[in-house]
Amino acid sequence: MTFPADADAIPVLLQARASSIRLPGKVLRPLHGKPLLAHAVDRLRRCRSAQPVLIATSDDPTDDAVAALAAELGVACWRGPMDDVVTRLLDASHSLNAKAFVRICGDSPFIDPELVDRAVVLFRSGSFDLATNILSRSFPKGQSVEVIRRDALAAARPAMNAAEREHVTTYFYAHASRYRAVNFSASTDNSLIQLSIDTEADFAMAAAMMARMSRPPEEYGVEELLRLRDDVLMGPP
Repeated sequence: MTFPADADAIPVLLQARASSIRLPGKVLRPLHGKPLLAHAVDRLRRCRSAQPVLIATSDDPTDDAVAALAAELGVACWRGPMDDVVTRLLDASHSLNAKAFVRICGDSPFIDPELVDRAVVLFRSGSFDLATNILSRSFPKGQSVEVIRRDALAAARPAMNAAEREHVTTYFYAHASRYRAVNFSASTDNSLIQLSIDTEADFAMAAAMMARMSRPPEEYGVEELLRLRDDVLMGPP
């Protein structure tokens, strides 16, 4: 299947599967009235510099529900190997005729589209293989953005071991001197703060934060999210 796309467009590939080891089914769990993954989609649709959004899931039957959710949300879906995520993302980007793509993990219901736009603008400013905010971490977990040049990832694939193919960019970071990578940072180091969903405690925190929101969740940027998190930790208002 090939999806029509502008040859110069940089799509967002939202990597998701239902068979998470630490918190199985987390991307499909209801959170503030909709599946966790749907929150990430709502946010990524607000990106100005990166479109379209595509959910990249596995071809295993356990991810049939992820593909069904993509159809329900009106989002393109690409299915590929469960563990060889590099191949899954390369094939998904090829289906869009994309020379580069944004990689976002599906357990990031608070991903800030402003950070995605910032990464894409930075990527376009030079001849880079990778533009990211995790080469040197300063943003909270769950705000990780990687813009990857497809040819660079394809060229690296034969040298990757199984773990590197699953985690996609660890090979780039382990051999950083071989690649043209650029990083952007936050003004304050919040790298130890958790805004992704990895445990039941993370899920409970996300639910508590959303319960305090007075606007649609996708309208909250990272700074507001950090203040909401602090408010939750301080206890009832």
